[in-house]
Amino acid sequence: MNKSRHYFHLHLVSDSTGETLMTVARAATVQYENVQEIEHVYPLVRSQKQLDRVISEIEKAPGIVLYTLVDVEIADRLELKCRELGVPFINILDPVFAVFQSYLNVTQTRRVGGQHELDAEYFRRMEALNYTMMHDDGQIWDDLESADIVLIGISRTSKTPTCIYLANRGIKAANVPLVPGIPLPEHVKKLKKPMIIGLIASAERIQQIRRNRVLSLNSDGYNDTYVDRKEISQEINMTRRLCTENEWPLIDVTRRSVEETAAEILTLFKEHKSGQEGAPETGRAG
Repeated sequence: MNKSRHYFHLHLVSDSTGETLMTVARAATVQYENVQEIEHVYPLVRSQKQLDRVISEIEKAPGIVLYTLVDVEIADRLELKCRELGVPFINILDPVFAVFQSYLNVTQTRRVGGQHELDAEYFRRMEALNYTMMHDDGQIWDDLESADIVLIGISRTSKTPTCIYLANRGIKAANVPLVPGIPLPEHVKKLKKPMIIGLIASAERIQQIRRNRVLSLNSDGYNDTYVDRKEISQEINMTRRLCTENEWPLIDVTRRSVEETAAEILTLFKEHKSGQEGAPETGRAG
């Protein structure tokens, strides 16, 4: 028997984009069955006037308040109002700051939105994202050597979203589709710098996704083999053979989210880079 779903209001107040709050909040709420949050997000709250609107919304729909506010006066006022309303609240970064300060014995600098500054890391991510978008689905072949990671796989194995996620971590990721009857270009097999990784999923999963895609596109002219389970199984076996022959890692994404797949790829990539840096140089006279 299904239990009725319980709804509650969740207020996320940030002086930056609110991404940190949303990530933490969703990681927490997913742990509770039959509970659904009604999310209220207030980004870029940096003045008392902006806080007025937030407080007004909390008064209208009381609930849990999570916040990340650097300005002490704004944070104190929010906390005071929450106490008056009798609603729970927490600055989710306070415990983290406390541990850092205790261990490092340094004072917090209190920089609003410091993680989003336009520093070298930011521009590296933007460069990676631009590269990834240009090299999606095998669009450009001639400069794959400049990639950090090249993902290969048949249709509907989450190559594109995984590459975009990696790009947001500063990784230049390209993806190359494996198409039945069309051999993988030889120059892809000869790439030296990038790490090549294969992605597969179960035949059932790929068939389901492909059918949904065909229906969403209202396509009547698609090839029947595209959603044929036997044909899909052969495509998967082709991917397995290719990766085995070339000693490329292979990841089954059937039960993985994009984030989980990317985490596995990043672990493999770190090991790959460590192996490259530790490998002896060859071809030089002693």
